[in-house]
Amino acid sequence: MSTKLRSLFIVLALFAGVHQAAAQVARFFRISGPAATTITAFRTDGTLVWSNALGGTNYTVQTATRLGGGVNWVDYVQLPITNAVNTNLLIAFNAPSGMALIPAGSFTMGNCMDQNEGDTDELPLHTVYVSAFYMDKFDVILALWQQVYNWAVNHGYRFDYAGSGKAANHPVQTIDWYDCVKWCNARSEMEGRTPAYYTSAALAVVYRTGELDISNACVNWGAGYRLPTEAEWEKAARGGLSGQRFPWGDTISESQANYYSYWPGGVPYPYDVNSYSGLNALFNTGGLPYTSPVNYFAPNGYGLYDMAGNVFQWCWDWYEDYSSGSQTDPRGPTTGQYGSDRVFRGGSWDNEAFFCRSANRIYLVPADYDYDISFRSVLPSGQ
Repeated sequence: MSTKLRSLFIVLALFAGVHQAAAQVARFFRISGPAATTITAFRTDGTLVWSNALGGTNYTVQTATRLGGGVNWVDYVQLPITNAVNTNLLIAFNAPSGMALIPAGSFTMGNCMDQNEGDTDELPLHTVYVSAFYMDKFDVILALWQQVYNWAVNHGYRFDYAGSGKAANHPVQTIDWYDCVKWCNARSEMEGRTPAYYTSAALAVVYRTGELDISNACVNWGAGYRLPTEAEWEKAARGGLSGQRFPWGDTISESQANYYSYWPGGVPYPYDVNSYSGLNALFNTGGLPYTSPVNYFAPNGYGLYDMAGNVFQWCWDWYEDYSSGSQTDPRGPTTGQYGSDRVFRGGSWDNEAFFCRSANRIYLVPADYDYDISFRSVLPSGQ
């Protein structure tokens, strides 16, 4: 027996930028669930307070940018409910510069499409609750990398590689996982924040040099910049959508991402509906790498750019197969399934549509680097 969903509009238009160069536009939210609810407050910091929720059920916050005219509401965040009265931060009006809030909530992690279309390590599907956090809207651009790098090498940091990029507003690449972790610490220290990564579980010595396979215990999870966990990355990439292949829907073309279209409209990737095969013609110029500016394509529902294509993004986690149980803020295994391999996500300019799927997982030893691997950083929501 199906349950009829009832919705209550938040009678406020929330204003949030959807593109760096675009005008501000209204954003509307509503709550859908098994019973009608009551909005008791919508605070100036973006926090919603609501009551009359049914414990032991799930509610969905949905969003739209306009009302009327057959507008399509889309999922924004899934909320597992235990209390009748709830407080949820939906959007951050004063997020750290260049970052977007990923609201707290649950999502289904893994290949939600045909189980035969992906790799076996994308299953089983499992429910993950992720606490709120901030994520860089863009992959770390070469200009920002160089700014922090130049500060860092004069303050006790040593990197494996200097990093490179096609232009100042393109993603940095040719950096390994160790470089990304140390760079996050340097960015924290440069901004006067407490670093996240340390050389031991004592959290006494900041990780600044060498290639250390530091563990989950070596992280101050409530401190400064760090790499996203794999669960944080996938929740952020999906942008609030559920049951979709990509951050925007079920198909992909060159107008949505910078990737290598290998099988346009046919087997084995029928969801690749591009009109030609090969590199994205818009960026196949000037020699390797064929990256694109980080704000070229439209953002996802959380305001994040290039969560599919352009460059892969390092995550924190060691690689291991999924478990089937529900999880809360998982930080990955304590060791890697194949040694010290770390996960990276998101697809790239030289890889097919298959790798751009939100569920796709890839892993490498953390000392590897290439022209198609970069990263973005996150901050805990309290900062």
